[in-house]
Amino acid sequence: MKIYFISGLAADKRVFKYIQVPSNYEIVHLDWIEPMKNETLSSYSLRLAEKIDTNETFALVGLSMGGMIATEIAHHFQPIHTILISSIPSSEHLPVYFKWAAKMNLHKLVPVSMVKSAAIMKRLFTAESPEDKIILKQIIRESDPRFIRWAMNAILKWNSKELPVTYIHIHGSKDELLPIKYTLPTHAIDKGGHLMVLNHSEEINNILREVLI
Repeated sequence: MKIYFISGLAADKRVFKYIQVPSNYEIVHLDWIEPMKNETLSSYSLRLAEKIDTNETFALVGLSMGGMIATEIAHHFQPIHTILISSIPSSEHLPVYFKWAAKMNLHKLVPVSMVKSAAIMKRLFTAESPEDKIILKQIIRESDPRFIRWAMNAILKWNSKELPVTYIHIHGSKDELLPIKYTLPTHAIDKGGHLMVLNHSEEINNILREVLI
């Protein structure tokens, strides 16, 4: 069975380097496609889903923004599993300050170059290994500014209150980008941050082994 992985904003398949699934699953990474002008997250998700063979049984794993996209895909198709990591299943779970920023269009005032520089500087204070910090900095530098600008707007303007019929939601207790207090995960990782796929992968893999049956 194919299990499709969707990475987070300004990231790619390299962030899943430590994530493992049972041997009866074939991992397929869904690379980002070019967004259309003013495209909604829902519309983008359906276009990305064209890469999925929905004629056969499949599963989804989404990280951060990828989890939001996985949620949108699950609304229209029937994945046997929808697994969100460091993400949220509904726009109702966005932090309140995200909603304020959306109403005031504050995100449009921030240069993408500043966002990328801040993400790189943040690695000085995070718990990833030195090797993973190098990879993350490379991923951030290589990310497309136009895609980041679109994605920031699409996330803040996301409007989806419906929860997937069934889903697994793995979230870190110390997630600094999407704080756990605003959502209701099915599984909490103690001291896990937003990029816990890198430094709490063993705990995440244990959960995946339990749920991917």
